Amino acid sequence: MPRPAQIPLINKAFVLDALEHHQTRLDGRKPLEQRSWKISFYAQPEDDFDESNSAGDSATASAGLGKVDVRLGKTRVIANISASIVKPREDRPYEGLIYITSEMSGMTSQSYVEGRSTEEEVLTTRLIEKAIRKSEAVDRESLCILAGEKVWAIRITLHYLSDDGNLLDCACMAAMAALRHFKKEEVEVRGDEVTVHKATERAPMPLAIHHTPLCVTFAYLDDTNLVLDPSHMEASIATGTLTLTLNSQREICVLSKAGGTPLMKHDLMRVVRLGVEQVRDMTKALEDALKEDERVRVIEVR
Repeated sequence: MPRPAQIPLINKAFVLDALEHHQTRLDGRKPLEQRSWKISFYAQPEDDFDESNSAGDSATASAGLGKVDVRLGKTRVIANISASIVKPREDRPYEGLIYITSEMSGMTSQSYVEGRSTEEEVLTTRLIEKAIRKSEAVDRESLCILAGEKVWAIRITLHYLSDDGNLLDCACMAAMAALRHFKKEEVEVRGDEVTVHKATERAPMPLAIHHTPLCVTFAYLDDTNLVLDPSHMEASIATGTLTLTLNSQREICVLSKAGGTPLMKHDLMRVVRLGVEQVRDMTKALEDALKEDERVRVIEVR
């Protein structure tokens, strides 16, 4: 079984005392201050990335599109997008498919054991599915090639490399950054004949994205002290957490509260307002990273 981290009581008391009397956290941040983001896209196929595409996956993935390394402080997640052409579900013949899988190893944190899914991993994957798939972030009808016959299946694979707290927000940012960055090969349909043009033949096409939902997590320490972007230690001693999934249009896609005392209406509205402001900054960081990558990246079409 995973080895739960044991936080000494004196450490917990020190964290709470610093917050209550000095409004300071162990890493020097203010209670409502988020760690800095670093979003890096893989530029070339020879870049260091240990996942090979399965047979039939889109060649654009091997060109470095849809691979992103996201760091939130010391928390690190790599996301990889691959695409293949499959038969659609019988009850949804006009819609493509989206799969989200995760890989968490013992190197992520001492709390995890290789080959065994933890409750946090399952919960993280489930919330990301709600944020992306159920909020219709990707237009699945645009993934249809031939109704009832062929559609694109998009697979999002998340590799959790380091967990220094707030793994969910980092993973959601990585997944959306990879989706925004990925481009699928152009498909030509003539009658019942489908021709897939490689990225070297025709310029690949980006996915149709309706909106960009991002997660913002708050933690309640001792039911009174509210902190944004909790570290691993803060999450371990938190009495409850609240995760909001919002977009830049100020829409709430998912609200998830785990543990803690019930929230009054005005407390919840305050957290929502803070989350809206934070998502605005996070979206800007993502847009800036995408623009910079577009400026320096060259896709050759022969």
